[in-house]
Amino acid sequence: MKKSLFLAVCLSVTFSSSYAGTVKVYAAASLSNAISDIEKIYAKQHPKTDVVAVFGASSVLSKQLEAGASSDIFFSADLDWMNYLIKKQIIHVNQAKPLLFNQLVVISPKNLNIPFKAQSGFNFAQSFKGHLCTGQMESVPAGKYAKQSLIKLNWLNSLKGRIVGTDDVRSALAFVERGECEVGIVYKTDALISQKVNIIGTFPADSHHPIIYPLALTKQGEKNADAIQFEKFIKTSPHAKSIFQKYGFRMNQS
Repeated sequence: MKKSLFLAVCLSVTFSSSYAGTVKVYAAASLSNAISDIEKIYAKQHPKTDVVAVFGASSVLSKQLEAGASSDIFFSADLDWMNYLIKKQIIHVNQAKPLLFNQLVVISPKNLNIPFKAQSGFNFAQSFKGHLCTGQMESVPAGKYAKQSLIKLNWLNSLKGRIVGTDDVRSALAFVERGECEVGIVYKTDALISQKVNIIGTFPADSHHPIIYPLALTKQGEKNADAIQFEKFIKTSPHAKSIFQKYGFRMNQS
């Protein structure tokens, strides 16, 4: 009886491992819509593979991976946190490839008419009342880019006490959508998915570091054939490319 039960368990494990695989993806919050859409298309083509996506600030996800969280693929909103995981030996340096580019924009609720000029002589602090929302400026990529631009345009000091740092860029978007912040600094791709905000301006590309999204298999993912296949699909599939472009991302052509 015990032998039969043991054999049944072994066969069950063998059967499930042969016919189903799991791929865990840690991706920046700004990739939520795009990766979710890609995942749906991939599921139709590979019904035996279960893709589990976790979204959040690249900083938070990186710290979770450093602490021992399990993930096969890491898709960051900046190079810094990818390099951080390379230094922590969670990702091999030759795995990380820049895949997408984005833009940094200023948004406001649709019911407001706030002027904006991306010029150091423009008094940005006086152009709106209340608070400005963006990602936490010391860690969240969108907030780091925002800080660089505000410094470049000599606006940061005049905004002290009025900047709300959020856990990720989607939280900043939500604050502006609800009118809790009159202005937000987010990625163009985030602003485009919302029906409740207007893009009132774009920061010059030379006012912040290039907004690059690198993709990589973790060392765990390198041993997972399903993860290797899904990462390749993200990088090379025409379906994935069209989805990224639909949401406003630019693809790396090199």
